[in-house]
Amino acid sequence: MSYFANSFYKNKIIKGNSMLVTKKAPDFKATAIMPDNDFKEISLSDYKGKKVVLFFYPMDFTFVCPTEIIAFHHRLNEFEERGVQVLGCSTDSHFSHWAWKNTPEKDGGIGNVQYPIIADIDKSIARKYDVLVDAKEAYVETEEGAEQTTIGGTVALRGSFLIDEEGIVRHAVINDLPLGRNIDEMLRVVDAWTHYQKYGEVCPAGWEEGKEGMKGSLDGVAEFLSKHVDEL
Repeated sequence: MSYFANSFYKNKIIKGNSMLVTKKAPDFKATAIMPDNDFKEISLSDYKGKKVVLFFYPMDFTFVCPTEIIAFHHRLNEFEERGVQVLGCSTDSHFSHWAWKNTPEKDGGIGNVQYPIIADIDKSIARKYDVLVDAKEAYVETEEGAEQTTIGGTVALRGSFLIDEEGIVRHAVINDLPLGRNIDEMLRVVDAWTHYQKYGEVCPAGWEEGKEGMKGSLDGVAEFLSKHVDEL
């Protein structure tokens, strides 16, 4: 395997990382700490047939991260009622995850959160989802041809991905390190995608469960705006 300048691959097929929404979510296999504090090797494909919310966070024993992880835990029943599997992931080891789970919240720990937290210690999962800080673009020669990827990288940004029952990414958002997520917004997006699946209606700005959807047509938007324009 070797690295070359982009010009080397002119006229060759380049397989590259790109925006993931509407594409197959990259599969992975890695060790996670489970709700019962056991270690288990899991893969994304284990959850095919369910919606999955996969979220990345930078590092154990830090500052914004425990607030997000605990916020997901506090809303776990709401995700489960919607048939959604929550998975957390960072580039720490599973032993670090275990230590953090066994640190009380009052001491900066996350407590016994009840969803798997994946150890991406080789950064391969974060690389596949393109959330690594300071990763550099690279072109790698393999037997199959040239592959566009990244090298290096430190920790994961706050990336969140909604993956549907067939393994397709339907929503993705990535926050910089200082910006904590709104977990209620992820629940809203889950509801919006489920509404689209069930009724075929698109969901306008600020849509929430119980509100009117919109037919995806010129007549549909005209009808919706005639009734709701002042609410936007």
